[in-house]
Amino acid sequence: MMNSNRCSKLLTLLLAATLVVSAVGPAAAMSASASGAPSEAKVGSDVTTTFTIEKPFSEYDSWTLNGTTHLTDVTWTVKLYDQGGDKIDQKSYDGQSFDHALDKSDAYEVEVKIEGTVPEVTNFTYDPAQSLLLAELSQVRQGGSSETIADPWTFRPYTEESDEARSAIEDAEDTIADAKDSGAGVSDAESTLSDAVSAFDGENFGLASDLAGKAADSADSAQQSNEQTQMLLYGGAGLLALLVVVGGALWYRSQNQDDYDKLR
Repeated sequence: MMNSNRCSKLLTLLLAATLVVSAVGPAAAMSASASGAPSEAKVGSDVTTTFTIEKPFSEYDSWTLNGTTHLTDVTWTVKLYDQGGDKIDQKSYDGQSFDHALDKSDAYEVEVKIEGTVPEVTNFTYDPAQSLLLAELSQVRQGGSSETIADPWTFRPYTEESDEARSAIEDAEDTIADAKDSGAGVSDAESTLSDAVSAFDGENFGLASDLAGKAADSADSAQQSNEQTQMLLYGGAGLLALLVVVGGALWYRSQNQDDYDKLR
């Protein structure tokens, strides 16, 4: 009986300990999110995005926040907030990168605001589309080891001419795909579209738009011709079926007429 009671008490203590561990759980890790991050932006335009880092001291008591970008004329503003949402510190930096030392404090949240201008693009490409770095935030620890806090934020830069050319090529791709689905031959349209993409990659956007329009027109014509051919085939098949029915009826009628004449 004594051993049984001791085992029962031991099991109760182990269960209680397990529940306490489960209730406490692992500490939440640091995370980062963005507000106002563009997926595309016009060359020469101004961009403003705010990044929020939560629980900055969940793993290390002291580290350096590093930020980099491809924007130009950049200003970074770093703000620290406590758990109640009150700002407890603020500092600004200029340039395409910055380092901000962080030591464990009451900071529950770090806000990083970037303001900059989209630079000129030196190499436009259609696929994959050109991409510029909006921001990459990293945690740099004592000794120099570095780890990105989140996946880098990127965006597609464009000019008015490059965007018009891209839209024209995308429209042509859709038109060619529809024509192919209908069974039309689109080899000429696809060849012209390939030339349009080459013109885009060579930054001859006016030519790219013209060629994309011709590719779409070629695909449209091929689809219409294919549909007309199908209609003629369907019409011919229907006429043939009608002739068979009429011929069969006439033959049947003539056979009955012959039988009637013999009976007379």
